Amino acid sequence: MNKHIAIVGTGALGGYVGGSLAHLGHDVTLIDFWPENIEAIRARGLQLDGMTAEERFTVTRARTMHLTQVQSLATRPVDIAMVAVKSYDTAWATMLIKPYLSARGFVVSLQNCQNEETIAGIVGWGRTVGVIASLISVDMHEAGKIRRTIAKGGDKHTVFRVGEPHGRVTPRVSELADWLSGIDSAKVTTNLWGERWSKLVQNGMSNGVSAATGLSSGDCSRNPTIRRFQIQLAGEGVRVGQALGYQLEKIRGIDPEFYALAAEGDESAMSQIEPQLIPKPDSNPRADIQRPSMAQDILKGRRTEIDAMNGAIAARGSEIGVPAPAHARLTEIVTRVERGQIAASPALLGA
Repeated sequence: MNKHIAIVGTGALGGYVGGSLAHLGHDVTLIDFWPENIEAIRARGLQLDGMTAEERFTVTRARTMHLTQVQSLATRPVDIAMVAVKSYDTAWATMLIKPYLSARGFVVSLQNCQNEETIAGIVGWGRTVGVIASLISVDMHEAGKIRRTIAKGGDKHTVFRVGEPHGRVTPRVSELADWLSGIDSAKVTTNLWGERWSKLVQNGMSNGVSAATGLSSGDCSRNPTIRRFQIQLAGEGVRVGQALGYQLEKIRGIDPEFYALAAEGDESAMSQIEPQLIPKPDSNPRADIQRPSMAQDILKGRRTEIDAMNGAIAARGSEIGVPAPAHARLTEIVTRVERGQIAASPALLGA
């Protein structure tokens, strides 16, 4: 545990992972560009909250840095830099930390979307690792305060998937997976790109939909019209990923081919997967506040990742001749909501 970990972007996911690692005894420095967040953590610690009593604790042992203080890392080089910023901030965040990497230091993309290529363009492929956080929902509802709004994956679902771009199992990703297993279930994957695209499809069928409608994740899935639109989004994303040659993983526990078939009109496939997407009553006591990151951005008046998420699926599909019209439509809607041109509403998706 003597390796120095820097979290570049101490928002909901970065703060949750970084704070949890510090709580477990790792050497962690939290870096953020929101001054009030760093000052709140310094004043009262980083307060983490989860679904159980064991998940509620305050982290006081992690070091903190404003962006203007990063130069001091010159005296304490970083062994693992976890970039946990929005996709559109990846390049500058990686440039920021690059000069302070140790001789064998590397950068981890702890983000949504596909940002490894951007990171590798700055530090090189040999210094780039990916971590997919699958089916996790965390919310920074106040400076220095983060809550998890769904239960841990445990043995039912592997949350953290750690992989090398070349797909081989190396000591560094094995070590990183071992560290993350102290937070929630984790594994090393030899299928980083398939995992990434599968997570992109998962996000693509939920994040922008919640942002466009203003509804929680559960309310979106309970609405028949919205739910079928989500399935259409998933099916299109699956077909684009397959055409790109990715080996797709299960999406919300469902074989990706079923999404594609359902989106193409196969009622048998639709009847199999649709009931699995409807939340069970009382399955999550925090369902009313559970909103994906993009919906949180809309509520906070911030730029979203719609272009790197649904926009990217539509763009890649266009490049290879696999249309993704639902993704293009949702990208346009969320962009207009983000800019304040229209208000979020279920009616925007015909519900």
